Amino acid sequence: MTLTLPKPQNYAVYVILLLLSYALGYLSAPSSGSPPQPLPSPEILKVGDNLNTQLDNFRVKTRCAKPLPPQLVHQTILDRVFNSTSPYENFPPAYVSGLLREKKFKGWGSYGEVFEHLIQKVKPKVIIEVGTFLGASALHMAELTRKLGLDSQILCIDDFRGWPGFRDRFGYVNMVNSDVLLLYQFMQNVIHKNATGSVLPLPFSSGSALEKLCEWGVFGDLIEIDAGHDFNSAWADINRAYQILRPGGIVFGHDYFTAADNRGVRRAVNLFAQMNGLKIHTDGQHWVIDSA
Repeated sequence: MTLTLPKPQNYAVYVILLLLSYALGYLSAPSSGSPPQPLPSPEILKVGDNLNTQLDNFRVKTRCAKPLPPQLVHQTILDRVFNSTSPYENFPPAYVSGLLREKKFKGWGSYGEVFEHLIQKVKPKVIIEVGTFLGASALHMAELTRKLGLDSQILCIDDFRGWPGFRDRFGYVNMVNSDVLLLYQFMQNVIHKNATGSVLPLPFSSGSALEKLCEWGVFGDLIEIDAGHDFNSAWADINRAYQILRPGGIVFGHDYFTAADNRGVRRAVNLFAQMNGLKIHTDGQHWVIDSA
């Protein structure tokens, strides 16, 4: 068998074609070192003359469910949060029973006349408190509603974790494996005041709890805001709380005159009232906004 080889002059043609193919492939391939193509510029919010239009971006815009009848609120919270069982059942658990005081009340402005003034005016069926600590304000309101013959439900929103370093001031609140016992001491206080039928904790952050109440249709006739005192926290709490305020209801809060965070609470309250065309009244250290 005879192998026929191409003529020598054809080798040059083959080599040239091979080199051209390689060069064209190399030039057409994307280079890892080449700068990326610029992406389309995002639309940048420009500060205009209409401040309300710009601030509208910071409003809470979640749509709430249709308001539940007040008589269904207590059972709804038990079903949604506590597996349809009272959190006070078989309380306290054995591992903390020796670490709780029979009662320990601590609050700030918890016994001001504003509570009696507003409860007498509104006669609330549902009260929502944002920021509870050990329950002094909530239990004071429970006593007032009881004296007036009102069958009021009081929902207490707090993560019951305190804040970094709070045990330097409140060392009587014990800790077990990094878990401070604020919630358990609050519950013990509720039991001591015989208020388990009207006062329920919602042991979550204010934002997540208020959002869920909105989603479940749980509205309040009287809502107290007394959690974070910086502007951003107060602003978020007021906006979310006002969403679940029944028509004709009142939202109010403590520390309108405190200097914390460059008067963060006052700045948040003032801005909210201005944006919504509402009037602010004061009662002692408390601010009051009446939706009526």
